Amino acid sequence: MVSRLARALNSRALHQAAMPGYASTTNQWYTCTPILPHFGAEVRGFSLDGEGPLDPDLVQKIKDDMKQYRVLVFKGQGKLSGARQVQISKQLGTIESTFYKHPRSPHPDIFRVSNDEMEGCVGVGRTGWHIDGTFQDMPFKYQTMHFHSVCEGGETWFVPLSDFYELQDEETRRRWDGYWMITGRGHQGLAHPLVYKHPIRGDTALMFHCGRPFCEGWGVDGAADAQGKKKLERVLPGEEVQDELTQRLDAAVDKIGVKMKWEVGDFAINDNLGNCHYAAPGTQNPKQKAGLRILHRTTVAGETVPTKADGRCSFGLR
Repeated sequence: MVSRLARALNSRALHQAAMPGYASTTNQWYTCTPILPHFGAEVRGFSLDGEGPLDPDLVQKIKDDMKQYRVLVFKGQGKLSGARQVQISKQLGTIESTFYKHPRSPHPDIFRVSNDEMEGCVGVGRTGWHIDGTFQDMPFKYQTMHFHSVCEGGETWFVPLSDFYELQDEETRRRWDGYWMITGRGHQGLAHPLVYKHPIRGDTALMFHCGRPFCEGWGVDGAADAQGKKKLERVLPGEEVQDELTQRLDAAVDKIGVKMKWEVGDFAINDNLGNCHYAAPGTQNPKQKAGLRILHRTTVAGETVPTKADGRCSFGLR
């Protein structure tokens, strides 16, 4: 029985490897090594390179692992082409590129980031802790991040949002539950619930951007009316809640988060809705002293409007 099953699995793997249009893989795919017990994982000894698309079963495994770990780092990927990174990204969802196209970018859907303005866009992610795409009614689902070159101090900091929320005291959680982030960026003004339900994991997520230009204020829920409906009763200055979140995230990252020290060849997939992130100051260290930093990033479109447990969701302001 066991040998028959082994032969069947081996035959399936050989069949898939021989199929035109599929990258060569094995039926075991890869093994995840957790970075922290509750958050993040590394994958070693597995290549994402190839000519054709990834096997659909492999793509599903990546998505399942993203649901569990929220950040996956495939180590030792060399320098994948821009076309290959875009191909992989498209298998995770629909690519949505809203950024400036740097002349050195290898592909229209690759956002090229650097500490040298001649090599890529500089200062990216430095305005504060954030979730990407808060200017959209459906913020991005994933990012892929591929490092062709790294600089000393060029870390990205990640904090898992459900864990961050549970770290707060009851009064803070109650207060945050009534906040709505107001942003005037994009084609229309939007109000996002600060606290809502992650569309895939089902746990608590938060929607915010601590960069000053990205938030105009914070709407505050009033008391429920006779039908149980709530309306915004007042608006707090943007920096009031941004500063609170920043202070608490700065304290939380060493407790529950990861300060990711990248290596050349790292290919990361980030759950943009499950984590917030921040580009450390060292990401802009001068290349003459710290080395050149080259990050190729893609963004995968969001598929859901942030929705609270009571059914209320993000809404347009004009």
